[in-house]
Amino acid sequence: MPNSSDEGSIPTSKQRRQLPSPPLGAPLAGGELSANLTSIRDTFSNRHHSLDFAYSHAHYLRHRVLAMGIIFALLAPLWALVDIVMLPRELLGTTLAGRAALVAGLVGVLLLAKVSRERIGRVRLSAGLLLALPAVFYALVLALLPAGEAERLAGYGFIPFLLVAALSVFPFTILESLGAGLAMLCLLVFAQTADGSWLTPTGLEGLWLLASLLVVSLAANHFQLSLLMRVYRQATHDPLTGLFNRGALKLHLDKLQAWRREEQAGRSLPACAVLMLDIDHFKRINDTHGHSVGDTVLAEFARVLVNQTRTEDCVARYGGEEFVILLVNTDTRRAREVAERIRQAVEQHHFPDHDHQRVPVTTSVGVALIGDAEPAEAALKRADAALYRAKDAGRNRVMGDAPLPPNSPA
Repeated sequence: MPNSSDEGSIPTSKQRRQLPSPPLGAPLAGGELSANLTSIRDTFSNRHHSLDFAYSHAHYLRHRVLAMGIIFALLAPLWALVDIVMLPRELLGTTLAGRAALVAGLVGVLLLAKVSRERIGRVRLSAGLLLALPAVFYALVLALLPAGEAERLAGYGFIPFLLVAALSVFPFTILESLGAGLAMLCLLVFAQTADGSWLTPTGLEGLWLLASLLVVSLAANHFQLSLLMRVYRQATHDPLTGLFNRGALKLHLDKLQAWRREEQAGRSLPACAVLMLDIDHFKRINDTHGHSVGDTVLAEFARVLVNQTRTEDCVARYGGEEFVILLVNTDTRRAREVAERIRQAVEQHHFPDHDHQRVPVTTSVGVALIGDAEPAEAALKRADAALYRAKDAGRNRVMGDAPLPPNSPA
């Protein structure tokens, strides 16, 4: 049995959070999506979305912004021909200048979206600007229009309705779409005040129509975002344990290494470690208790790993009974401490069989520090080699891939 400086004790949540937090800007994997991906909570706001899903969401949103931005940029100058025919001369010059500024702004939005790529904040900003620019243009035209001339704005009145309908094209959260929709309702009220239709039957009909379109757009956002979450989870998560799968883990490691290289700038990189874990004698558990109990053990084992790590750490099922944990901003000694605590927690956890009797389960762990310039796969191979040394040494123990400093946990 390996020795431990914390032998016989399971760490509390406070102890688990004694590790340093990751540096600002690091790609994290915490905050997994809930099991009920179609719930209103998951589509109402992005509060419960993991950062990895946020990157996928932003990538999808960026493509929608580019497509709709091109459509808006092409339609905006074409309507200048209608302005020339319908608007009074004293307003035409100002309106055409504003329309030119609108087209320039839309081109700027397209450029911003094109260069943003995985910059989540910039992608969201470009989506907001794409909807805000036509609305601001319409509001300015209404403000500059002489009294009694509002009826000459042919085609302008459809702008709030177009923008609310466009909300259904984007995978916005319900909260984001609701905020944009309420802004469009305010714009419509301003327009009705300018043309005198406010609180008239025609005006109330317009408000009712816009509110109805907003409800449809909110429902479309809910279903679209729910579908996007389902597709993301099926592509990146193991269905049995709910953890990241092997492909998602590799992408996350590659993203982390790219970020570390970008952040280097002549200073030492934040240390990151990989733990490779294997359930000891898992085939014996399947043969003795059946595969259904084996599946329960895998699911419970995953729950132990999540409970013994921080939310910003990445826990993944690597394949079969092998699991991987990525510890951000963690050196070798701290990684060994975490690995030993996990080993203890697994050994003391109650894994039930069909009769709710305890199934003895232990784990072997290999620890490797991720090198500054090495590929992610190289660190995984070294952790795997350390894992097999732990198994060869008798299992239920932790092994590192390099000599440890004095007084390190065994």
